[in-house]
Amino acid sequence: MSESLYEVRESEIHGKGLFATRFICDGDVIGSISYNPVNEDGPYVLWIDGDIGILVECELKYINHNKHPNACYCDDLQVVALRDIQQGEEITHDYGDDWL
Repeated sequence: MSESLYEVRESEIHGKGLFATRFICDGDVIGSISYNPVNEDGPYVLWIDGDIGILVECELKYINHNKHPNACYCDDLQVVALRDIQQGEEITHDYGDDWL
């Protein structure tokens, strides 16, 4: 098994965050979300279309919000780099204006 592209560390954005352990190229798959479906909102719940909630149960749940993200969630629940991400940089996603 290859070395992970990320690790969980303390974040200046919010609590824990996900950080690149090595250089990640634009378009690289960072990981795939493991989850369980849920009906109620809560920490680490992503809403797919307003009706379908998924509780993220892997370390990808520590991706914090940023209006200028370097990663995104795809329809197949993979997390992909939107641009080159430097080693040590926090991996972020734009959760929109209603993310809190």
